Amino acid sequence: MDWTDAIKDERLSEGKGKMVNLGSKILMIVKIEGAIHATEGLCKHMKWPLSWGGKFEDGCVTCPLHQTTHRISDGELVRWAPFPLFPPYGKLVGSLVKERNLGIYETRVKDGFVQVLI
Repeated sequence: MDWTDAIKDERLSEGKGKMVNLGSKILMIVKIEGAIHATEGLCKHMKWPLSWGGKFEDGCVTCPLHQTTHRISDGELVRWAPFPLFPPYGKLVGSLVKERNLGIYETRVKDGFVQVLI
C-alpha cells in the first residue's frame, strides 16, 4: 500500500465533499469537524456520486438519490434506501442491491496535500 496525493488541502471546505479519481478508484474526500476522511465516492446503493448533493450531518453522509446513509468515520451503514417520500418505492429500490458498508481509506496531510493510503 502506498500514500497517494489526492487533493490539495486548501481545496477542502468544512462539510463539502470532493470527488477524486485515484487510479481505478473513485473516492470522496471530506472535512468534518476539522478531520479529513476518504470514503468510496459512489453510493453503495445505486452508484451515485456522494459529493453531488450528498448531505453531511451528525458525522454521516446521506445520498441525495434514495437517502441511503453511512457514517463517515467507519463507513457503517446507518439507513438503507428508505426514500421517505414514497416508502413502498424505497423498499422496492432498496431490495435491488444488497446492503453494504461504505469503504473508507486512511488519510494524512503532507506538504499541503491530502494523501490517501491505497
